[in-house]
Amino acid sequence: MKIYPRSEHCISRAQISENALKVLQRLKKADYEAYLVGGCVRDLLLGREPKDFDVATNASPEQIKQVFRNCRIIGRRFRLAHVFFGREIIEVATFRGSESEESDQQVVHEDGRLLRDNVFGTLEQDVWRRDFTVNALYYNIRDFSVVDYTGGMQDHAAAVMRLIGDPEVRYREDPVRMLRAIRFAVKLGFTLHPDTEKPIYAQADLLKSIPSARLYDEVIKLFLSGYGLQSFEMLRHYGLFAILFPETDRCLASEDHDFPRLFLIRALENSDTRFNDGKTLTPYFLLAALLWEPLQLAAQRRIAHGENETLAYQNAANEVLTRQIKVTALPRHITQSMREVWFLQNKFSRTVGPRPYRLLEQPKFRAAYDFLRLRAETGGADPELVEWWTRFQEADDAERERMTAPPKSGGGKPRNRKTGRYRSRGKPAPVGNDAS
Repeated sequence: MKIYPRSEHCISRAQISENALKVLQRLKKADYEAYLVGGCVRDLLLGREPKDFDVATNASPEQIKQVFRNCRIIGRRFRLAHVFFGREIIEVATFRGSESEESDQQVVHEDGRLLRDNVFGTLEQDVWRRDFTVNALYYNIRDFSVVDYTGGMQDHAAAVMRLIGDPEVRYREDPVRMLRAIRFAVKLGFTLHPDTEKPIYAQADLLKSIPSARLYDEVIKLFLSGYGLQSFEMLRHYGLFAILFPETDRCLASEDHDFPRLFLIRALENSDTRFNDGKTLTPYFLLAALLWEPLQLAAQRRIAHGENETLAYQNAANEVLTRQIKVTALPRHITQSMREVWFLQNKFSRTVGPRPYRLLEQPKFRAAYDFLRLRAETGGADPELVEWWTRFQEADDAERERMTAPPKSGGGKPRNRKTGRYRSRGKPAPVGNDAS
């Protein structure tokens, strides 16, 4: 263990939430140990504003509740105390211990994952239950020092993500740690320690044992936190993307052209830009992009067997989403919105008569239009069609009437029904996704 006094680190109480300080001070006044711990300490050392402040203590949940009237105990497998200050919640956890000393056998799940009982323990035991060294630093409210048992301060200075303990064992305990390693490395700009990195290639399949609802939560964190493109590239590098989106990964590996990858890269870039600009993100838009190519292939197979195009796309969507939900439990409202964006794509080619007006009134029109623009930019749709819809939205009534009038002679650009793509003519339209 090494203790870094206040003079040897950059954390100031001015950076810490006023309510987190109240919790720390009141626990100290009640004669309990109290530390800021985890991601908030890591972020404070980086000069970033933490999203949440977590506290670790030797007080039991019941003792914490006696100190704070505004406290609620949550959790079954491991109980935590939530202290409420209006909208801000300070999570207070009792130090976690190692496996029960009464049993020297580790519990092994049938799929090979190691399971442990959550028991209370000491500060030193709590350290070794955490995942990465840079997440196992403790800020002590008594003397404002940082307590480091695992070399986390050195790893922090070297910008390295390193698992605590034997990486193979830690990944078997919880395979989601592989995704967390990627997410933290990308978010912090850190590199993976060789010992942390090496087992991922061989143990990626362990993620298949994780409940689909939990994997969905991880997917949202990975792709909708401003680092989606980097996360995508790293996940593919380590073979983890193939577990999360198996059909999409097969499309990326088997296509003889770059369209699917270019489309995904542009969609991810667009979402990252919106996040970093503080704009709203809706998961369904990016998820629709991630599964667009599998949908296309499934629909074209059905069309090739004589199925009506509209019915083919509906059945293909059912097929693709049913398989994906088994991996990542996409909520129903998300899949419904994805379907709407997908099904509106074919309707954009109908620019004569009353149909454009009806399409414009659809709730997901803007998202579908932005999706069309992304496709056009990467060669998957006609840029001139995007230009038509851009003008139609901005036109007055008289101009719209002229635009939707039947042509005097035949016209319209032939569409490649096999791929649903167009040959790009001229400069693609810029993308401004207002719905994603």
